Amino acid sequence: MFEILFSQYKKYPCYEILLEIIAIFFGLLSVWFAKKNKIWVFPTGIINTAIYVYLLWKWTLLGDMMINFYYVVMSIYGWYHWTRKKDNAVEFPISRMTLSEKKWAFIIFVLTILFVVAVYTFFGKFTHWTSYVDTLVTGIFFVGMWLMARRKIENWILWIIGDIISIPMYFVKGYSFTSIQYLIFTIIAFYGYLEWKRTLQEKIV
Repeated sequence: MFEILFSQYKKYPCYEILLEIIAIFFGLLSVWFAKKNKIWVFPTGIINTAIYVYLLWKWTLLGDMMINFYYVVMSIYGWYHWTRKKDNAVEFPISRMTLSEKKWAFIIFVLTILFVVAVYTFFGKFTHWTSYVDTLVTGIFFVGMWLMARRKIENWILWIIGDIISIPMYFVKGYSFTSIQYLIFTIIAFYGYLEWKRTLQEKIV
């Protein structure tokens, strides 16, 4: 089993394996802080995604690289958004999506899909079924990150969907450590949704 999961790493430089493990560590920290509604989700997330931008560029996985570059930008935006206060209270607490935000989420999803399709077509990357799945996952994660930055509980639903799809996709691509990371992400995201939902219900009561 171990040989099947990690045999592809024989071809990778040691520093790339080390960077992937470091990125996974900070990625897990980031999702855990998100579950706890702690602002540390963003600095730990920036470290995770910045490392992955480099690794995915090296691995020529353009769609995944664009996702992680977008995460870096949205993490900076989310970091600022979460720190904003009004009358000494958090200005943007956990909440549900408004109708306007649902429309914007759909627009972001469609535009992301179109953009990734254009990039993949230009670079001739539609050579494997994972490229098509990657396009869908990119759209899901783009919207999920936008919703997290705005502290919308629905972000967890999108993370769960995207994480579940990513588990087999990264395994097929040959990145077993990252595949295991998404398995753990799925579990944490499920409990994150429950914890944010409980916080919302307490606020209503």
